[in-house]
Amino acid sequence: MHLNGQELELLRIIETNSRIETADLAKMTDLSEEDIQATLQKLEDMRIIVRYATLINWAKVDEYHGVTAMIDVKVTPKRGVGFDEVAQRIYRFKEVESVYLMSGAYDLSVIIEGRSMNEVAQFVSDKLSTLDSVISTTTHFILKKYKHDGTIFEPTEKDKRIVVSP
Repeated sequence: MHLNGQELELLRIIETNSRIETADLAKMTDLSEEDIQATLQKLEDMRIIVRYATLINWAKVDEYHGVTAMIDVKVTPKRGVGFDEVAQRIYRFKEVESVYLMSGAYDLSVIIEGRSMNEVAQFVSDKLSTLDSVISTTTHFILKKYKHDGTIFEPTEKDKRIVVSP
């Protein structure tokens, strides 16, 4: 899909902060508020803007005890549909957050959320590994997120004061 320069600029702006008011977007792009609304609606209808999301640092929420796992999956592709059919079967599970076709030793990378490591292990053994096309899996648990989708979770502030000693 070919987009003009103003549409591309609008996408770049809202990709970093989707909560910017329409009036501010209009000032930033030299478009009217009506044009901004119409462009956003067009991009949503074309599924270029798929959804608006909030990035949460769950590590700072004491009541959250979930785990995230990245699972490398080796599969046998099916004739005529390749990896698409098995990827669709995998992403339909409610636990699955993301599925990516990868190059390298494994074919698919699956990211899932669970309440515990045991729940993730049960998903892998009961649901994922039992699929006909799945040859093998390797599960990695995320211990700490430093940066996600371009956002640094714990920016380090350097002490800019001058050291004074007697």
